[in-house]
Amino acid sequence: MSIQVENLEKNMAKITVEVPAEQFGQALKTSYNKNKKRFNIPGFRKGKAPQALIEKMYGPGVLYEDAVNQLINDTCGDAMKESGLDIVSRPQISVEQVEKGEAFIYSFQVAVKPEVALGEYKGIEVERARPEVTDADIEAELKKVQDQNSRLVSVEDRPVQDGDQVVIDFDGSMDGVPFEGGKAESYPLTIGSHSFVDTFEEQLIGKNLKEEVEVNVTFPETYHAKELAGKPALFKVVVQEIKVKELPELDDEFASEVSEFDTLDEYKADIKAKLSETKQKQATTENENNVVEKVVGNATMELPEAMIDDQVENMVDNYSRRMRGQGLTMEQYFQFTGLTMDKMKEDLRPQAEKQIRTRLVLEAIVAQEGIQVEDEAVEEEVKKMAASYKLELEKMKEYMGEAELKRLKEDMAVQEAIDFLVAEAKLV
Repeated sequence: MSIQVENLEKNMAKITVEVPAEQFGQALKTSYNKNKKRFNIPGFRKGKAPQALIEKMYGPGVLYEDAVNQLINDTCGDAMKESGLDIVSRPQISVEQVEKGEAFIYSFQVAVKPEVALGEYKGIEVERARPEVTDADIEAELKKVQDQNSRLVSVEDRPVQDGDQVVIDFDGSMDGVPFEGGKAESYPLTIGSHSFVDTFEEQLIGKNLKEEVEVNVTFPETYHAKELAGKPALFKVVVQEIKVKELPELDDEFASEVSEFDTLDEYKADIKAKLSETKQKQATTENENNVVEKVVGNATMELPEAMIDDQVENMVDNYSRRMRGQGLTMEQYFQFTGLTMDKMKEDLRPQAEKQIRTRLVLEAIVAQEGIQVEDEAVEEEVKKMAASYKLELEKMKEYMGEAELKRLKEDMAVQEAIDFLVAEAKLV
């Protein structure tokens, strides 16, 4: 195998790979052995016809596809290593020459890690994030716990109000014809949650128990069921139950029931301490982000589009995995949200570019400042990870593999670069 490297504009490169004719011939032989049972040749049992006869009857190209795929899989990775380039995208492959008895030639274009010109990065001045716990913060936390400890009480002496939790029967139709999913009994609904389309919930306010109500709505143009999108519908609704949330009193008894403290004042003090700790962590993160963002803004680089494309694809893949963890496919997600794959990628692109720029700048600072992470520090980090998964250290290393261990070491160096930048910054 021989390669030629051609540098292109905008941090792209073209690598041309030439595989000797003898190696291509062997790949054709492998393709023949894999596919020979597919061919029916008069006078031969299936799988017994000679390669030369198959090629004569069907043309030499009949075995090319598997041979080409095999050779690309076998040589592409080695070609990338041999090129000496710091490649940061998937290869876009083109076949240049494929003919029996000749060398097999293909090429691929890749993005090359761009050079970063660092601007000012020491002594960066940013406004300090100041963690402050207000009385309103404490009251909001109390209100949340109070709400969590509420109970639902049925009411029968008044009509539906905003915020009520009701149980309804409904039967929907469009031009007098029922539609799928338009009917239900004993359906729980919180008025004001906007979980139903249009003004469905608002039209129930003021209605009494057991009263039959006609609710007119128009489905949104982006509604996931295309046969309903943008169309008017009539629902006949009966309110079977009205329930209201009853909150406990905020007093010493409440504090003793929901916490380890005997008085409300002690409980409030504990809430304040915990909120202070949380806000301090948030402030630390905000300071880091503000410093890094300014440092990245001072740097210049030319990002290859293919590099951004790959990052977007990775983000989509990660999102897809999270959806599967929740029992949803991407197709279902798009149906529910009205998004498309193209729109999702378009929306993710600015975030992908920001992530790439940030990482490249931090890696450049690691190199500029000679930041190094010792193997012992990596070992300690892997030990923590192993303990969290209840695994032996060596088993954890085995699961991670060399590539992921290398990535962990790089990530730790990047975090040290962030710590360095914040320590050098002027937080005013």
